[in-house]
Amino acid sequence: MELIEAVKARHSVRSYTDQKIEGDVKLALQNAVDACNKESGLNIQLCLDEPKAFDSMMARYGKFENCKNYIALIGNNITDENYGYYGEKLVLSAQQLGLNTCWVAMTYKKSQAPVKLKKGEKLRIVIALGYGKTDGVPRKSKDMMQLCKVESEMQEWFRRGMEAAMLAPTAMNQQKFMLIQSGNKVIAKPLTAFYAKMDLGIVKYHFEIGAGIDNFQWQ
Repeated sequence: MELIEAVKARHSVRSYTDQKIEGDVKLALQNAVDACNKESGLNIQLCLDEPKAFDSMMARYGKFENCKNYIALIGNNITDENYGYYGEKLVLSAQQLGLNTCWVAMTYKKSQAPVKLKKGEKLRIVIALGYGKTDGVPRKSKDMMQLCKVESEMQEWFRRGMEAAMLAPTAMNQQKFMLIQSGNKVIAKPLTAFYAKMDLGIVKYHFEIGAGIDNFQWQ
């Protein structure tokens, strides 16, 4: 599965089967985590066969079922945008491996996650993953022109980038971002909302996949 295909196929999933993540899938996922850590400076950790973090009333309220695997995004003085960018890299890697995922900000027990924190680090957010009971359903999106501004004529690469960005998961599906095209430069701005800066990292990664990183520069 190509990355753009993973972008289109991936939807949030909260209910999982008992099938374990193991073998080549586990190895590939860990390799993807290691690569993101090396590139980003984050301390992302893969937690498998660990049900305690999602064994709570809060998780049940959030309609999580049989969630025993997740990716913990951990860092020290790392901007929220980087959590979103590299977390979504792993989300799409998981999708390519046949797994389902869901970004989780609050409906889990942070104190129960068996992660190892270095001095000054914090667990910022987790990504639930596993073999979903379903593949999820598409989310509604705002109109493209509500999410972007274009100086003069919209370039085709920008349109493709926007189509991918519109599929990016955002907190409560708020889509609180604005992408502005000026020639071959793009400005990405978070709007006022919870987790908007983290969402912007997710959006930017999607945009790069759709637009092609050789076609523009972030400004």
